[in-house]
Amino acid sequence: MIPDDQQISIHRAAAGDVAAIAALTDAAYAKYLPRMGRKPQPMTVDYHQIVSAHPVWLLRVGQALAGVLVLMHEPDTLLIYSVAIHPEYQHRGFGRRLLAWAEREAEAAGYSRIRLFTNALMEENIALYRYLGYRETHREPFHGLTLVHLAKTLETTAVHVEHHR
Repeated sequence: MIPDDQQISIHRAAAGDVAAIAALTDAAYAKYLPRMGRKPQPMTVDYHQIVSAHPVWLLRVGQALAGVLVLMHEPDTLLIYSVAIHPEYQHRGFGRRLLAWAEREAEAAGYSRIRLFTNALMEENIALYRYLGYRETHREPFHGLTLVHLAKTLETTAVHVEHHR
């Protein structure tokens, strides 16, 4: 449990956060290396480019970086590219908190749908997404493995607006 004096905050990442984002992502996804036989995609991207082009959110517990959420605006959908929770903070609801944050961001931007994808070998993640209302839309082969695409319809009445970086 989180001590009462540990403030939980979510704020937008900046260029100076890139090294911490990459390190947390590597730590969070490392458990999948033996299962997949290679690095999951979020461990291989250039976070300098990601942070400069897309909304990236940091979840902190006190001063400690506990989670990273990478969102990507698409014409009709907000894509959750990655949700990564540091192993020390997993199984405490922080992933769900970041997913709820993503849904609020999508609704505020006027999207009626949010989507994500994950590897078929990450069965526990797929189960969580389904529990939270995401529905599988399709599967596709990807570098010898299978991606599972899931989406969720949001309850929003806002009008979609053009996004500027």
